[in-house]
Amino acid sequence: MKSKSLLIKGGHVIDPAAKIDAAMDVLLRDGRVAEIAAPNKIRASAEEKFDARGLIVAPGFIDLHVHLREPGQGYKETIATGTAAAAAGGFTSVCTMPNTAPVVDTADWVNWLRSPERGAVVNVFPIAAATRASQGQSLTDFSALQQAGAVAVTDDGKPILNDDTMRAALQLGAELNLAVVQHAEDTRLTEGCSMHFGATSFRLGLRGMSGAAEAGIVERDVTLAQQIQNSRLHVAHLSTADALKAVRRGKRAKARVTCEVTPHHFTLLDENVGEYNTHFKMNPPLRSIADREAIVAALSDGTVDAIATDHAPHAAHEKQVEFERAAFGITGLETALALAISQLHREHKIPLTRIVELFTSGPARVFDLKQRGSLARGSFGDVTIFDPKKRWRFEAARSRSLSRNTPFDGWQFTGKVMATIVGGKIVYLAD
Repeated sequence: MKSKSLLIKGGHVIDPAAKIDAAMDVLLRDGRVAEIAAPNKIRASAEEKFDARGLIVAPGFIDLHVHLREPGQGYKETIATGTAAAAAGGFTSVCTMPNTAPVVDTADWVNWLRSPERGAVVNVFPIAAATRASQGQSLTDFSALQQAGAVAVTDDGKPILNDDTMRAALQLGAELNLAVVQHAEDTRLTEGCSMHFGATSFRLGLRGMSGAAEAGIVERDVTLAQQIQNSRLHVAHLSTADALKAVRRGKRAKARVTCEVTPHHFTLLDENVGEYNTHFKMNPPLRSIADREAIVAALSDGTVDAIATDHAPHAAHEKQVEFERAAFGITGLETALALAISQLHREHKIPLTRIVELFTSGPARVFDLKQRGSLARGSFGDVTIFDPKKRWRFEAARSRSLSRNTPFDGWQFTGKVMATIVGGKIVYLAD
């Protein structure tokens, strides 16, 4: 169905890619940005109008890292429910991870994910498996996966440990201009571990994951990326100060190295696990205060390319067990912007323009998502409208996700998504 024309009036546009931070009106027509101009300067008529007075109008948010659980695990989340949660969180595009059942390692499964029958309300960009069945051995057919619509490859949930396999993946990715995403964890060092290694794990009697298990893989991968011309390495859910040092080294050497950070890693600490609260169990685990400070600094100074949620829904029975047996992961789509505004902007004084960049042009650049992450004329008509000052309370019971595994239930936030527009159509309106 053809989208109507929509005029977004009276808002303050923040578009880091176009270097706009000013009061502007935006006209969307035929699913694209038709015009952006100073207030009341757009003369063309529109079938619909949106009053954005007092609100920030930004390019549609892009999440580089979500688990929508289909195919095979629809009891945790479906593409329909997960994208509804994404829309409520202001995300107009999500990149789905392939660790499903079966693993998304063929062009047929990439096509299946993108089919209209899945009921997605936002754009879905599949990330396909880098190795067959994500076993870390033989590479998948990167070219066929890319042609089917995969925007990157990864064995997320499992790292590519073998040096030769990772080298071959980066080499093939370089030939196709395709990013290789790494879940940076040396699982030879983390077997049987369920949280970060530190005073809290010692107190609880739990085996802890050292920061070195993450940093060691990142250091190796950055070295390979520096050696392989035009290779594209993206470090998923980076969580330690030492891993950041390796990323900085790669960037200084002009290697194509990027990284993302989750809201829970810039907000929470390992001590928040408290008395074995499984809603605080994720992988990578919550880290030390020194790691969190390093992450906040890297978000501020431009080292980090994107905020990504690692939205990982689980059914109640997968969390309501002993801490060591509980599934890793939390939901995150509906709280990401609020955490960024509450923690990064209000507490750490990171400018709103930088936060918008981390949700828009930053992630668009990482996976080369053309004509997204900006409101420049001709771009896709994906828009996120939010109120940076609105106070609200997150209630997990009202989440659009099928799952409720969040540590943020009942939290009071500042900063709320008011409307999400995909291809010129409003897909979410705040109550």
